[in-house]
Amino acid sequence: MVLVPHDPSWAAVFENVAVELRGCGNPHWLVEHIGSTAIPGMDAKPIIDLAVRIADEDDFGRHRAGLEAVGWRLGSGVRSHRVMIFEQDGVRTRIAHFFGADEWADVNQRILRDWLLQHPDDVELYARAKHAAVGTALRGEGSYNDGKTAVIQNILDRARAARGLPSVSVHDKH
Repeated sequence: MVLVPHDPSWAAVFENVAVELRGCGNPHWLVEHIGSTAIPGMDAKPIIDLAVRIADEDDFGRHRAGLEAVGWRLGSGVRSHRVMIFEQDGVRTRIAHFFGADEWADVNQRILRDWLLQHPDDVELYARAKHAAVGTALRGEGSYNDGKTAVIQNILDRARAARGLPSVSVHDKH
């Protein structure tokens, strides 16, 4: 696992992937850049994360074959929503998270992104946690995701509170 310095080209990669998703999926889907690659200046795994607003499960189902035809596949330990991944030469390069329109406003990944874009101190806090989590994972003392969960929970709790939303657990993997 490797964190790399922010690459300004990630924004353009996101735009191209968003066009692709709408082209082989539903042209009306709203697609947003989420995750660490969406935060200027933040070190990240070089994987573009996307949030896709679908109408509902039927909308996803109608377009799943089109996504699979260009190389997307279901696959993730996430249990709260549908996730498709895309690999190039066996390396994961993109992750699309699909959320129903009824839950879109409360999506943690979007709330966290918006908060980090406005709070540079929390970007630094999160970056430190990510680097520490890489070290922990490389030493075999825990997983990368588990190593950063407490900091994400702390930041997200404050971000949700600022929106008048209750705290919810950020841990949503099997």
